[in-house]
Amino acid sequence: MAAFPQLVFSGVQPTGNFHLGNYLGALVKFVEMQASYDCIYCVVDLHAITVPQDPAELTKHTREVTAAFLASGIDARKNIVFNQSQVSGHAELAWVFNCVSRLGWLNRMTQFKEKAGKDRENASVGLYAYPNLMAADILVYRATHVPVGEDQKQHLELTRDIAQKFNVDFAESIASHGHGEAFFPLPEPIIQGPATRVMSLRDGSKKMSKSDPSDYSRINLSDDADQIAQKFRKAKTDPDALPSETAGLAGRPEADNLVGIFAALRGSTKDAVLKDFGGQNFSGFKAALVELAVEKLGPVGAEMKRLQADHAYIDGVLRDGAARAREIASKNMTSVKDILGFVR
Repeated sequence: MAAFPQLVFSGVQPTGNFHLGNYLGALVKFVEMQASYDCIYCVVDLHAITVPQDPAELTKHTREVTAAFLASGIDARKNIVFNQSQVSGHAELAWVFNCVSRLGWLNRMTQFKEKAGKDRENASVGLYAYPNLMAADILVYRATHVPVGEDQKQHLELTRDIAQKFNVDFAESIASHGHGEAFFPLPEPIIQGPATRVMSLRDGSKKMSKSDPSDYSRINLSDDADQIAQKFRKAKTDPDALPSETAGLAGRPEADNLVGIFAALRGSTKDAVLKDFGGQNFSGFKAALVELAVEKLGPVGAEMKRLQADHAYIDGVLRDGAARAREIASKNMTSVKDILGFVR
């Protein structure tokens, strides 16, 4: 397979109400990646409309995700930050991939089955073909690496299958247009150490989620210092002292979650945290966790609020990023059209 310049693509849905799980699970890693890669960070608003959306809320949430990117430390001058719908190449290439991808491949996608539920006949075609658009998001830039969570691994495998089939099906045309033996790379997943899986503060067996009816189940990035302190103090724990080693966290999901959050915020390990706090009760540990969380998250939340109030600035960042993304995507789509035999 031909060598391609290293490029990272990552997309985030504009669902609103970013919380600590989003921050530690994605945003912190995005900030770290920009030191090692050229990165494209996309607010995937075309994906959002695969289920019904309130237009005003979609606008608000698109700006909120962008503000979260910037407040967390993503540099929009070094990287490309934009919203998907401003670059028509995503939808264009998705149609090409609708014709390359196979029904059998899409039928194996577990996420559609989960999201559509029992009433699949009423699910949108967009929700079904979502993985083809995801493949187009990545490959319209010929990105080589994608950070993925557990729920997206299957979609990245499909992206690789689509890229491989395109390369094989059109091998002769690809070569005749000077692209060597392959036009699309087979993107690799970026796995950045053990995932920071942040669980609910009310139930350590469930992921932290914005859909949980209890606001005390999560730390929102918009929470102020008093709200952060109150939520961690009220976080569910058990009556035992903290163990001195991670093996002692087995069967104690709430303790494991809080220790994991502390470790992620401090940039250390659970073992290191337990060396400092093993044998202590939760009241002292929670006080230290509140202090750390306010120190780390307070500036992010404050900057998010400042940026969200400045629509002109946020929209300008997205327009500038879209112009730069469009330049790459248009060049690649021109090549795709030549390879396919379209007259232009």
